[in-house]
Amino acid sequence: MYTNILVPTDGTKLSDKAVAHAVGLAQTVGAKLTLFYAAPDYPMPAYADGVVYEPVSRKEYAKLASADAEKILDAAGRKGIAAGIECVTAYSIAAAPWEAILAAAKKHKCDAIVMASHGRRGVSALLLGSETQKVLTHSKLPVIVVR
Repeated sequence: MYTNILVPTDGTKLSDKAVAHAVGLAQTVGAKLTLFYAAPDYPMPAYADGVVYEPVSRKEYAKLASADAEKILDAAGRKGIAAGIECVTAYSIAAAPWEAILAAAKKHKCDAIVMASHGRRGVSALLLGSETQKVLTHSKLPVIVVR
C-alpha cells in the first residue's frame, strides 16, 4: 500500500499524535517514515530611524533553525525506531511550510502524508487558511489528517 510516508512535525503535542499514528500505519503496511520539519523563514528585520534591527543574523538564524530541527526530528525519530520502523529525517527553512511539505514529499519519493490538523476554525480558517488545508488542496498524494 504505502512504502514511504512523509510526516511533517513541529514538536507540538498534536503533531506528536500524528507521528504516533504514522508509526502505527508504517508498522501495519511495512513502510518507512520520512520525518520532516519546516522551520519558519528568517524574520524580516525591523526598521526605525534609518537603522536596521535584526534579532540575529541570517547565518545565526540558520544555525538555530538547524538545532531546533534536530531536536524535534530526533524526538520523532526515536518513536519510530523504538517501534522498529526505518526513519529518515529532513528539514528546510520555508516561508510557506505547505510548499516545503509537498516539495519534501516529492524529493523523498513519499507516497502518502500523515500530518496534524491544528484545528483552526471559523473566520480564522477562512481568512488565513491552514498549512494542513493547503497541503490537502494541493497534494496529489493521499493525506491522512490526525486531530
